[in-house]
Amino acid sequence: MATTPEQGPLTGVRVVELAGIGPGPFAAMLLADLGADVVRVERPGGPGLAIDTAYDVTNRNKRSVVIDLKSPGGPARVLDLAARADILIEGNRPGVAERLGVGPEACRARNPRLVYGRMTGWGQEGPLAHRAGHDIAYIALTGTLGMTGEPGRPPAVPANLVGDYAGGSLYLVVGVLAALHHARATGTGQVVDAAIVDGTAHLAAMIHGMLAAGRWQDRRGANLLDGGCPYYGTYETADGGFMAVGALEPRFYDEFLTLLGVEGFAGAREDPARWDALREAVAARFRSRTRDAWTAVFDGSDACVAPVLSLREAPHHPHLAARGTFTGHGGITQPAPAPRFSATPTAVRTGPARPGADTAGVARDWDVPDLLKGLE
Repeated sequence: MATTPEQGPLTGVRVVELAGIGPGPFAAMLLADLGADVVRVERPGGPGLAIDTAYDVTNRNKRSVVIDLKSPGGPARVLDLAARADILIEGNRPGVAERLGVGPEACRARNPRLVYGRMTGWGQEGPLAHRAGHDIAYIALTGTLGMTGEPGRPPAVPANLVGDYAGGSLYLVVGVLAALHHARATGTGQVVDAAIVDGTAHLAAMIHGMLAAGRWQDRRGANLLDGGCPYYGTYETADGGFMAVGALEPRFYDEFLTLLGVEGFAGAREDPARWDALREAVAARFRSRTRDAWTAVFDGSDACVAPVLSLREAPHHPHLAARGTFTGHGGITQPAPAPRFSATPTAVRTGPARPGADTAGVARDWDVPDLLKGLE
């Protein structure tokens, strides 16, 4: 794979991803988006729950090889890759990589500078470490799931964004990049234990501070940022759409009431006793017009009001379109790489890697000719 500064700030960094589902692939995608040469090691037959490889954008900007770790020569080929890599990412239950012969000790014996990133839900240790789980269970135990949704109703499930990707993938990426910085400064790599329960709990640091200060009630729909506040929430419109309101500061709140056409509630912002009445008045006004009509009313204002868009609508919003927040590649509309860099811009360079399609190129570029065994 040719490398140029335009591929991103991680150009030249080599990453081995032992294929899995969810947060591991997303973390590897982020590293690939930033310019790293990510080689995804697929198992024969692929992982469970995987979508059609042609549409799995979490495998964009990567290359793929297929290695059977249960075959006699499989572990040795992964170790050959690890010997030439800067980072390795795996998402198995604790002990599985070791049993397969590609655990941290085996890999770092070949490459002491290697950063070995481990992505799990429960972490490498603790009573639940060896138990199965998914995003929803991880965020449930951290208290995060319990914060979402309306009072008196079941907690709202935020897809797998809060646990898998925010509490998992992003913390793994921060961890391996910090460890890579340390490895380059000292010559010594290390193991990064990224657990979704740890990251998700960490995301709520501010809320825990507010709770300790008596500024957050430990129940849903009763707080400033969880829908309990009538000027920070969502409201239905006449056509069944929704508008999102975040008019927290006084001047934004005043502008919001003025444009909405609600009178008599200027002093209700800091008076929770009046919040129910304010909510009813705001809801009634929003129900009087369509989502598009209200969008036009608040357009260009500082009232902090926005339409709630669907996944298919979002790429067409004028602001997101102007910024190129979404991009098209290979016929798939998808989020563009983020964040953005002034000197080393990123891009979607290649579509989703197809299992085993890049074996010859990886064998050549990484100087691991044994990858070609069985293909001759």
